[in-house]
Amino acid sequence: MASGPQLGSAAPDFTLPGGVLSGSGETFERADYRLTAARGRSVVLAFYPGDNTTVCTKQLCSYSSGMEAFEGLDADVWGISPQGVDSHESFARAFGLRMPLLADEGREIAKAYGVSAPGIGVRRAVFLIGPDGILRWKHVALLGATFQSLDTLTNRLSGIKGA
Repeated sequence: MASGPQLGSAAPDFTLPGGVLSGSGETFERADYRLTAARGRSVVLAFYPGDNTTVCTKQLCSYSSGMEAFEGLDADVWGISPQGVDSHESFARAFGLRMPLLADEGREIAKAYGVSAPGIGVRRAVFLIGPDGILRWKHVALLGATFQSLDTLTNRLSGIKGA
């Protein structure tokens, strides 16, 4: 496994297709998400192995239910996995997910962040990127059976916002 970006360095830029449920939850709005376009706000990148899997579902539902806390800290949350946008749309609809789910089908972004893994595809990982595009915190799981909690992420983001 590559080490990926180091704390205090610029986060690797990328553009990925994805989508998010609209406010009404009835439409799935597709777009291309570019990291540099998010400058001025913190970004939580949550890499996860797969749509509709037990731990991934718990993780993303937890983050989705805490979107107001992230918004209060001027942070966007983006989920990234190797499945395509159609899979993400089905997953988001089934669980009412409110954050963009981005399709890294070739795992190029996972490789750039050092979380591509043989066999499972992508390691469960979270990267917190400051509004200036600098990587401020990261956690890469070895096994991926657990995930970083909403409280952990909002506490870390509070430190970024206060810095």
